[in-house]
Amino acid sequence: MGELIFLGIESSCDDTAAAVVTADRRILSNVVSSQTALHEAFGGVVPEIAARAHAERLDLVVEQALAEAGLGLRDLAGVAVTAGPGLIGGVMAGVMCAKGIAAGAGLPLVGVNHLAGHALTPRLTDGVEFPYLMLLVSGGHCQFLLVRGPEDFTRLGGTIDDAPGEAFDKLAKLLALPQPGGPSVEAAARDGDAGRIALPRPLLDRPGCDMSFSGLKTAALRQRDALIAAQGGLRERDRADLCAAFQTAVAEVLAEKARRALAAHPVPVLAVAGGVAANAQIRAALQEVAARAGARFLAPPLRLCTDNGAMIAWAGIERFREGARDGMDLVARPRWPLDQGAAPMLGSGKKGAKA
Repeated sequence: MGELIFLGIESSCDDTAAAVVTADRRILSNVVSSQTALHEAFGGVVPEIAARAHAERLDLVVEQALAEAGLGLRDLAGVAVTAGPGLIGGVMAGVMCAKGIAAGAGLPLVGVNHLAGHALTPRLTDGVEFPYLMLLVSGGHCQFLLVRGPEDFTRLGGTIDDAPGEAFDKLAKLLALPQPGGPSVEAAARDGDAGRIALPRPLLDRPGCDMSFSGLKTAALRQRDALIAAQGGLRERDRADLCAAFQTAVAEVLAEKARRALAAHPVPVLAVAGGVAANAQIRAALQEVAARAGARFLAPPLRLCTDNGAMIAWAGIERFREGARDGMDLVARPRWPLDQGAAPMLGSGKKGAKA
């Protein structure tokens, strides 16, 4: 077959992405088409708009990824695609695009769990050996995973309600800050006093690595309302202080839960991935935890923290090496837990476990 080169396609939320990656960990191209402008007026991602945009852009980003890599379809060894979890319309668009490419070019098709893409990113960026501890922290997911293989994940704990990314987005909306909320809150927090406004550290009084961020968001809402009632409005300083207090609370919760996870499962590496992994304060807190535990801390480059095709291509290569192949019956899945043996997290709903 020659050199193992994969095309990766990602469309699980609001970024349409494609990349070309080699088995020796070279990223030949990594194209991401953002939909932020499309959803900005709505204060969050609109699934129907996202799905339509994916359908319109997928062939263009694939074409651009191949062009930047200087390759054609005949040079590929396979096509990897996010098959879930995610917004079902976008996932379906990506799966159908990948099926068409695989069928037309006679290439193997490999469906990838989006969360596995994030969880295996340290293998792509740093060649990390198994096992390692992964904190997957993104817009819709937050969980600690013991990663023992390309398809061997043990969930040590997760959020029982909102993920940190969701909480950041909701806080930004409460404070009339631009979406996505994570970067907006982080930018505002730089000028804030985290000690001025008291916010809780949810679930730190309970053992284990489970987390909760919904109550933290509610506490921030009450503090905002109290400031408005006392002053007749919200000042820029108030916004900055609320953002700083909120961000510090999230960082301290994640750090303490990471400490517990490393204490229970001493491994050489603590890695973090997902969109919220781009937050500098959270990274610094986790790095300190790893150092105290004698573990190496790894965080991917910022361009690989958010959703991207390179992580999907790499996860596809990992699965392909294990003998995984998918047919034209590959289905798009809105929910797809990495740890199939773990009990569903609370609030997983009638459709099954989210993660």
